[in-house]
Amino acid sequence: MDRMLRALEGASELSDLQQVIETFRDHFRVDHMVYHWVSGGGDQYGCGTYAQDWVQLYLERDFLRIDPVIQGCYQHFHPVDWKRLDWSGRAAREFQREAIAHGVGNQGYSVPLRGPNGQFALFTVSHNCDDETWARFTETHRRDLILIAHYFNQKALELEPDRKPEPAQPLSPREVDAMTLLAMGYSRAQVAQTLSISEHTLRVYVESARFKLGAMNTVHAVARALSRGLIVI
Repeated sequence: MDRMLRALEGASELSDLQQVIETFRDHFRVDHMVYHWVSGGGDQYGCGTYAQDWVQLYLERDFLRIDPVIQGCYQHFHPVDWKRLDWSGRAAREFQREAIAHGVGNQGYSVPLRGPNGQFALFTVSHNCDDETWARFTETHRRDLILIAHYFNQKALELEPDRKPEPAQPLSPREVDAMTLLAMGYSRAQVAQTLSISEHTLRVYVESARFKLGAMNTVHAVARALSRGLIVI
């Protein structure tokens, strides 16, 4: 994992991300892994492992309008398991049949990502397996997938033409402690107990760190802190 993340960090062109995402797909032994982003100005970039005929069909039939994954993730900040999305409409069910027929898989897990100036992206893993197997996979790898998603997004933003780097604000020692324990999977109550502080005080530290990191929520803040090397687990 560390070696692959270093390769992602070392990418010097957007085209380099294609090779990296194929490596991650093989590492996790899933059918597909995809990263797709849209800048505030409407420019798009994508890398992934879907079959080219599915990508072409998706564009030709403008599935973006009815894709429950796109529609559902745009309304959320947290990762989404495809089973929890609304597939009840006729158009959505037909889209799902087409996707499975083209090898996308019957299971999926997508991480919505948001950046400055209206940037929106999705990092998706999909596979063909039963519900129990998929539940074990997402439970085991959820934190890694969220981290990888934010690494991809950060790298894509860095490589965006004419992009100015965001000013970094250091975290305080207490903020580092709080974010590190959260990254390790501690609950808020456990973090507060470990640091001998109240949950209210913990909330202040977490919100301060989230603001400094420009994160939308706590999970996003933890991922950004990890990807920037501000915390280590």
